[in-house]
Amino acid sequence: MATDYYALLGVTREASPDEIKRAYRQLARELHPDVNPEPSSLERFKEVTAAYEVLSDAEKRQMYDLGGDPLRAGSAGFGPSFDFGDIMDAFFGGGQRRGPRPRMRRGQDALIPLQVDLGEAMFGVTREVIVDTAVRCQPCQGAGTAPDTHPATCPMCKGRGEIQNVQRSFLGQVMTARPCPQCQGFGTTIPNPCVECSGEGRVRTRTTLTVRVPPGVDTGTRIQLSGQGEVGPGGGEPGDLFVEIVQLPHPVFERRGDDLVCSVEVPMTAAALGTTFDLETMDGSESVAVRSGTQPGAVLTLRARGVPRLRGTGRGDLHVHLDVRTPTHLDAEQEDIVRNLARARGEEGIVLRASEQTADDDTGGFFSRIRGAFSGR
Repeated sequence: MATDYYALLGVTREASPDEIKRAYRQLARELHPDVNPEPSSLERFKEVTAAYEVLSDAEKRQMYDLGGDPLRAGSAGFGPSFDFGDIMDAFFGGGQRRGPRPRMRRGQDALIPLQVDLGEAMFGVTREVIVDTAVRCQPCQGAGTAPDTHPATCPMCKGRGEIQNVQRSFLGQVMTARPCPQCQGFGTTIPNPCVECSGEGRVRTRTTLTVRVPPGVDTGTRIQLSGQGEVGPGGGEPGDLFVEIVQLPHPVFERRGDDLVCSVEVPMTAAALGTTFDLETMDGSESVAVRSGTQPGAVLTLRARGVPRLRGTGRGDLHVHLDVRTPTHLDAEQEDIVRNLARARGEEGIVLRASEQTADDDTGGFFSRIRGAFSGR
């Protein structure tokens, strides 16, 4: 009994090619061995594949509608013969691109580091960088051929760029394609390559580029120079060059985002009496006032003396940490002065302060717990 290919795909005899294609795509997704491990699914998959092979081809479908079976008539004992690209088309809605690949391709992007100091990162700078890159070969203008010569059609693949092989599998005869080994898939060969670039269409050289560093950059910031990367094979379009900023440490200021931080030593007497000092900021000298009675760890903030914001307006701040220094070596006269000061201020002894108690004694501090232990609580 003849096989009913329409029934296998679940379509009518009046089904359009698109309906047949959709029906096979759905069944193939359900029955493919990689998706359905059931043993019966393999035979079923082979049957619907054979049905699609017949009904998707206009001539074979006409022969089948007239009562013949194209697969039995012309199989020569090997079963259905079809192109693997048809299966890919059924699964993914489009076959793989075929034909020779172009010699001219876009070049790769390049990345180089650029070291800048804090002032250059803050206010911007224009720098020249030396880059080793690939540029278009001038003698052949990227063609890769010697003067007055041209590429020749590959004798192995006849210009197709690929070699096709037919293999026998459980699906029948499956046609596969691979790049031509003689022309590497280009479809043409270069019998007389350019002596300057050896047929590559590009040569290596060292060039100098100008890089404008905007204000506010930081370590890791990348500046894109479009079209300044390597020229592609065959003289193709150049890629992009990315310049990555590396900010060098500063001997005085530490950068924290858009803010700057520095530390200044203040003598104990200056912290007690108050003073002013000149601080060399990144914008120039600034007069900074230290109020009398300044305590260790105090921080003075100079507004808008930090780093300009790279993607915004305004600037960060400069935070000046005051490190109050207590003298360690006093002569006899200085000791007498300090003792007299302590006596005058009533600071000759050490005062141990307990932490503040809360309303609930159970959550009090250390001294509260000691008092509770002695009182029996």
